[in-house]
Amino acid sequence: MDQAAANGQPPAAEPVKAPLVTQPLGLFGSLRAARNNLLDILPDLAVRQPMVSGKTGARWHMVMDPQALRRILLEKVEDYPKSVVTKNLLRPAIGDSLFVAEGAHWRWQRRAAAPAFSHRNIGNLAPIMTAAAEAAADRIASSGAQAVNVYDEMVRATFEVISDVTLSGERHFDRDAMHRAIDTYIDVAGRVSLFDLVGLPGWVPRPGRVTSGNALKKMKSVADQTITDRRSGSTKSPPDLLDLLIAGEDPETQRQMRTPEIRDNLLTFIVAGHETTALTLGWAIYLCAFDPAVQAAASDEARAVLGRRAATAEDIAALPLTRAIVDETLRLYPPAGLLARTVRVADELCGREVRPGDTVMIPIYALHRNRLLWDAPDAFDPTRFQNGPPVDRYAYLPFGDGPRICIGAGFALQEAVIILATLLSRFRFNLIEGRQPKPVMIITLRPEGGVWVSADPI
Repeated sequence: MDQAAANGQPPAAEPVKAPLVTQPLGLFGSLRAARNNLLDILPDLAVRQPMVSGKTGARWHMVMDPQALRRILLEKVEDYPKSVVTKNLLRPAIGDSLFVAEGAHWRWQRRAAAPAFSHRNIGNLAPIMTAAAEAAADRIASSGAQAVNVYDEMVRATFEVISDVTLSGERHFDRDAMHRAIDTYIDVAGRVSLFDLVGLPGWVPRPGRVTSGNALKKMKSVADQTITDRRSGSTKSPPDLLDLLIAGEDPETQRQMRTPEIRDNLLTFIVAGHETTALTLGWAIYLCAFDPAVQAAASDEARAVLGRRAATAEDIAALPLTRAIVDETLRLYPPAGLLARTVRVADELCGREVRPGDTVMIPIYALHRNRLLWDAPDAFDPTRFQNGPPVDRYAYLPFGDGPRICIGAGFALQEAVIILATLLSRFRFNLIEGRQPKPVMIITLRPEGGVWVSADPI
């Protein structure tokens, strides 16, 4: 329970949140909501109960209970494959890459790609993140007294990072064209179709995904050409992610990825590797501007460690409050706000029967705000990740968990802390009255309207 409410005090002001529904939406209401904002399908019960079930075309269950989530994501992971809807949304863009593949095909790819995301290799890529942080700070400084959409700035910064660590030095690589193609696909093809809700098979064409074909062709063409050029060229020093993927080998079978497999995983990392971190940073700056006291403390921490230079990987251990702000941002605004699985084998969750073919949803957004699991769940309080009681591992899932935990989690956290600390050491961010962001989720949880702030140099 919220401690202020328990003491009879009015609750503190809270950052923006999605209004959760209190009445059933029905099939067409659910479709309208899901196409405009997936958060609009979440019932208020999802932040008050461990599990909610219903039927909208097909049977579904929303699970917020940590023990049940452990069963789904770890103990019985093979019995809860990624949902058909998820695969239909993403397979046209990223094929049977790590994010979509199942079973043995997923396992060998994961083993082959894992070395690319080792702590050592991620550390070797940190100078690129530091350079992007410096460039972002320079752009924000050049805006002067004008309001800045820092979400757009963070998208640019993180896309610079992911393109430099995957496609470094490629002369023909057009960053803007690739970024436009990604945005077009997410906006047009990433929306749930009526066909998805009623459970039609994936081979039935979805109109939006048919019309987004040109964007996909551009993305894949750039990636294929880059891989071909790199195979005939030399490895970077230190190697970038593309070099590491080309050299990657499954230690059990010695199998290496062919060009289409490298391409699909490369596109997965490009799409997921910049969008999710940009969202985290955009929301983190919003939260810091929302709470000037937290911002001031984090700014003091960053300036004490960095002075006037940009942050590096070696500084992260000395920036605990900055890291806690990132963790709390991922709790309040998880980029992947909703995961879905299809039940393969009859099971029981929270004492309730689930049947083969049912959809199990893991609403991360609701899990992270569930009143049974968190004190003051809608409040911004980064100290809960510093001084509070230990967080239940399956109550906090910004990167998923189990064998399918996000392979790039370490990369994303390193990048987010480096960029956020650099910016907080140089600017005081203030919200612009009347320009509050709105949490909207299509595939990822974006701040609709942007994150508009003033940035006063410190």
